[in-house]
Amino acid sequence: MANAVELRNITKYFPSSNVLANNDVTLSVTEGEVHALVGENGAGKTTLMNILYGLHEPDTGEILVNGQPVEINHPDDAINLGIGMVHQHFKLVPSFTIAENIMLGIEPNRYGVLQKKDEAELVRQLANDFGLPVDPHARIRDLSVGMQQRVEILKALQREAKILILDEPTAVLTPQEVKELLTVVRNLAERGRTIIFITHKLVEVKDVADRLSVMRDGKMIGTRTVADTSIPDMARMMVGRSVLLELDKKPATPGKVVFEAENITVTDASGLPAVRHMSFSVREGEILGIAGVSGNGQTELVEAISGMRPVEGGALTFMGQDITRRTVGERRKKGMAHIPEDRIKIGLNLETHLDENLVVNRYKLSEFNKLGFMIKSAMKKFASFAVKQFSIAAAQPGEMIATLSGGNMQKVVLARELSGEPKFVIANQPTRGLDVGSIEFVHRSLVEVRDRQAAVLLISVELDEILSLSDRVLVMYRGTIAGEADPNTVTKEEIGLLMGGSSLQETAVADPLKEVVV
Repeated sequence: MANAVELRNITKYFPSSNVLANNDVTLSVTEGEVHALVGENGAGKTTLMNILYGLHEPDTGEILVNGQPVEINHPDDAINLGIGMVHQHFKLVPSFTIAENIMLGIEPNRYGVLQKKDEAELVRQLANDFGLPVDPHARIRDLSVGMQQRVEILKALQREAKILILDEPTAVLTPQEVKELLTVVRNLAERGRTIIFITHKLVEVKDVADRLSVMRDGKMIGTRTVADTSIPDMARMMVGRSVLLELDKKPATPGKVVFEAENITVTDASGLPAVRHMSFSVREGEILGIAGVSGNGQTELVEAISGMRPVEGGALTFMGQDITRRTVGERRKKGMAHIPEDRIKIGLNLETHLDENLVVNRYKLSEFNKLGFMIKSAMKKFASFAVKQFSIAAAQPGEMIATLSGGNMQKVVLARELSGEPKFVIANQPTRGLDVGSIEFVHRSLVEVRDRQAAVLLISVELDEILSLSDRVLVMYRGTIAGEADPNTVTKEEIGLLMGGSSLQETAVADPLKEVVV
């Protein structure tokens, strides 16, 4: 097969942050293949694809599409060449319908008058042609994350993309949505589309890709056939060392109760109950994992515990004191740490720099504050420490946080929340968007916090993460606890039953040949 895309000797340097993002990188992608592009956070993968899509211009190198040298200075150039890109953070208008988003800028019209009926029919036909059914009239704000991603893919296909770049496409999806997306990707490749699949998840590479190329520190390490490359070998290429894929931790030694939720009810943004009469406790020296399909009340639960959302009924107790009506600041002052699921909207302030983001929870301390004025030298010193301790690639004290990759932004949040001596850590999707080496680091850090006798509440849609890290597991379904399980003995199938609202007792009568999607 001929090459659909070739990037030859691409170099890109960002002087503002003193980062050589791409260093003489060459990549060839064959027509009709799924080509995985993998590497650690900050390895240069997204920068390389942004160059291919016209969001950045390379300092040196050339691009060939279908064997012909091309100049791509703007996304319009890429679109005209049949290149589409679905970004990690979606670029959709929440108040618009699916049809309006897909046809934005190319709306059908007659004498300058929009033809809404034609617009919806075009989208319906496109969706059916590619086996990606949607309701053209549904509004983006009402869609699940997985459906929003489907809209992004359809938007690219409507613009006749033959080469489709998917940047971390499964980072925010549920297990069910991941399975659906990988099926879509294979189907697109079988229909002649070329897919470049940027991911950190090596199991997905095995499931969907034909070949993979590995980047590290801005350089291309090599390209391999997926069928002939094991997951440990992929990890070794990514990180430059052997990676511990299975966590080795000693048994927990739980102590006294640190946090307790008693019969709490929490409503969502529409005023409907999202958490219903839920009770549980977390003890010092243990990790309590909460599993469940996204959208079953986990977000509202975490917001209520951290003080970001009011509790409509019941009580919250932390370190023996009622905190039900306490502010976020009061809870944090008592030793509560919070790793939020959305690092962009909640975890960070993208309008300021690394140093301020790292000290936002401690800026009143005398170490960083004198007579109401911030001590910049102390902030810079702490930022240098955090960058080193948490391996925040391509980060420099004083630089804007927005220049970092998504994974490195997450590491900034982790550095801020896990530094010091927190008594209670809420870790909500703590490894979302992280590479295999960083995941290993985060898991080890959470276990170390546990071993220092802190209480850890882990909320994750990644079942492997829940079962690997947790000392006890609860499963949420429709705002309630569907069941509790021992992670050392429970199976994924049993957890899957609980996630779907069934009881563990039903396992005995379940068809053993029936696949349970988890």
